[in-house]
Amino acid sequence: MAKLGRRDRGIDPTRAGGSPGRSGWAGRTCLTIAVLAATSAFAADVIDPDTLKRLVHQDCGSCHGLSLKGGLGPDLRSETLGHYDADVLTSVILDGIPDTAMPPWRPLISEEEAEWIARYLLEQESQ
Repeated sequence: MAKLGRRDRGIDPTRAGGSPGRSGWAGRTCLTIAVLAATSAFAADVIDPDTLKRLVHQDCGSCHGLSLKGGLGPDLRSETLGHYDADVLTSVILDGIPDTAMPPWRPLISEEEAEWIARYLLEQESQ
């Protein structure tokens, strides 16, 4: 039995669902991007303390020590950071420190999340 081509099966590749670059795929791509952008914007507005605590202890802890007592990076416990205000810490979290190992987290977390992390670091009890 001969294999039928797309046109033989009643499928027009120039219409929606056709070959890449056609209006159907472009429309779906735009829709996907719009949904992802809306989802990301919504997700950035919602603070999840458990996720952010995990981020602090795992990601920050990879340089600052798992107990945040220092390692490659300095001690992040509240008694050490107490002389900084939350705005300064938020800025460091978002933009990093040039010419050091402290990377900018702005591409990965929202300003609100960075503010939450800064307050968490300042208010946490010693471990």
